[in-house]
Amino acid sequence: MAVVEDIVIAGAGLAGLATALGLHRKGVRSLVLESSPTLRASGFAFTTWTNAFRALDALGVGDKIREHHLLYERMVTFSAATGEAAAKVSLKMQGKSGPHEIRCVKRDFLLQTLENELPKGTIRYSSKIVAIEEEGHVTVLHLADGSTMKTKVLIGCDGVNSVVAKWLGLPKPILSGRSATRGLAEYPAGHGLGPEILQFIGQGFRSGVLPCSDTSVYWNYTWYPSPADGDAEESVAKMRSFVLAKLRAAKIPAAALGVIERSEMSEVVSSPLRFRSPLALVRGSISRGGVCVAGDALHPMTPELGQGGCAALEDGVVLARCLGDAFAAGDGGHEGVAAALGRYAEARRWRSVQLITAAYVVGFIQQSNNVVVKFLRDTFLSPLLAKTLVAMADYDCGPL
Repeated sequence: MAVVEDIVIAGAGLAGLATALGLHRKGVRSLVLESSPTLRASGFAFTTWTNAFRALDALGVGDKIREHHLLYERMVTFSAATGEAAAKVSLKMQGKSGPHEIRCVKRDFLLQTLENELPKGTIRYSSKIVAIEEEGHVTVLHLADGSTMKTKVLIGCDGVNSVVAKWLGLPKPILSGRSATRGLAEYPAGHGLGPEILQFIGQGFRSGVLPCSDTSVYWNYTWYPSPADGDAEESVAKMRSFVLAKLRAAKIPAAALGVIERSEMSEVVSSPLRFRSPLALVRGSISRGGVCVAGDALHPMTPELGQGGCAALEDGVVLARCLGDAFAAGDGGHEGVAAALGRYAEARRWRSVQLITAAYVVGFIQQSNNVVVKFLRDTFLSPLLAKTLVAMADYDCGPL
């Protein structure tokens, strides 16, 4: 006999755990199905902007994250063509709803913090959904181990290759033509870097060096792959050498190069950057009946804004609020759930479109080798692009 659940969340990433915790705070139980045997923390760390901390505060874990991560005071953008600082933007400024707050948060620390706030048994590991069927007002899930499960509500937080998004009819994410690699360096005695984001743009690449704490530093590098890259993607060592050669040629400061030289890198040496077409979200179904998507299953985007993980946390709060309020009002039947998910979808549709579009445009300008774009970027666009990143973070998803 198939197991029946009220709410099943596919994926124990940022969106999945944020949604589960938000529902828990609202007194609503959910079950999270995670395909891997443990929490996955691919990506090492991510930039956590003001909007993300507003979501984390709504979930009740903001201060636990703040205690272990540096607060940035400014962002410095360097031209890869000259090695000179092209823009310096103070991050100690007021937004629409209070002061800005930007940190680089270790992904595994945040996921573990969210999991620790959930009741035991909320996450079921090694549980991969391979097929979905409708059975009246119930959704039937077929798992990789051959078992089936029924649920009134299915929330797809299952990433870029989402099974739930495919079932809803959303098209596959589009390849941007760019790839990314990243790493994390540990300095037990302290790294000596200031509380600032260092960003290097131009010459066909974009790179960032971001201290997470006094003893750890995250870095990333995105570029347009080409046959000239040779065997860079064959191993971690070759990818590291490739990145260092590119950055040395761009006259990047020695301290930033040192971070990459000593860092730990993923065995998956690089990943293609993909994004959901904004038009697909304008015309497509984010929710249908008792099924919806969130996080990268909804809005995969390129990383230039640093908003992918932040938006996933926003999704979790908004989704938990919509569903939690419906259940609290005794409206947890099919029609009430469908209406609640419809409200969530409309709240997140245009925010997702805005973020995906802005990220793509910023990335194109930052990495372009076009003579005109390079001139405009290096002459006066760099400060504007930096301020765009801050402006996109001036958003409040609201309370639970």
